[in-house]
Amino acid sequence: MAEVLVKCGIKREPGYLYFVDKKGNAARVPMARAGQKSSKKQEALVKAGVKRETGYLYFIDKKGNIARAKMARGGKKSGAKKGGK
Repeated sequence: MAEVLVKCGIKREPGYLYFVDKKGNAARVPMARAGQKSSKKQEALVKAGVKRETGYLYFIDKKGNIARAKMARGGKKSGAKKGGK
């Protein structure tokens, strides 16, 4: 389950990638399209200044808020190798 850190209410526009940048702000950048050049200039939408902790994934949720979720680490343990000749 994700927990909301900052309520921003960002309205998404098609053709943009929305994310939380290194400074903890909500930002967006034009998506890369095949065969097209883009400026790749990111613009900060909300200056939130969220402090990041290790082990969490930070993102913009469906309602346009900055949220975080605990990262799933480890996965399935590999057992002994099966079979052989």
